[in-house]
Amino acid sequence: MRLALQFQYAICGVFDLAYNGRGEPVQVRVISERQAIPARYLEQIFRRLRQGGVLVSKRGPGGGYNLARPPAQINLCELVEAVEGPLAETFEMEPAPEAAGHRPDFLWVALAQNFARVLGDTTIEDLCVQAERSQVPRAESEAPMWFI
Repeated sequence: MRLALQFQYAICGVFDLAYNGRGEPVQVRVISERQAIPARYLEQIFRRLRQGGVLVSKRGPGGGYNLARPPAQINLCELVEAVEGPLAETFEMEPAPEAAGHRPDFLWVALAQNFARVLGDTTIEDLCVQAERSQVPRAESEAPMWFI
């Protein structure tokens, strides 16, 4: 099984906001550069995440995206469902032809339930903690600009 690219990018983008955002709005362009994701594609994904209640956006100078809730309250299942739709549909199999009545169709339901449980139990905060343990470097904070 291979996770959809949209879901992978959603995880990377939201992780970047939590790990490097420092609670401030971050522009998609900045995240796309750090995560090597095309900015236009990331913008589409973030729009879905905003509609799904995972992100909030701020327009204008100093604008960008931020997490809608603390990282401990956002799980990976929310991300996949915001960008891909209900998880059960991801594992849906084509109906079996009459001649293939001996297939283990019960397996797909069990896989979807177990995958949903693992994703639901994994929060963005868990990713940040593991990244820190693995010594993933944080983005350098920009020096404040003072205008007189």
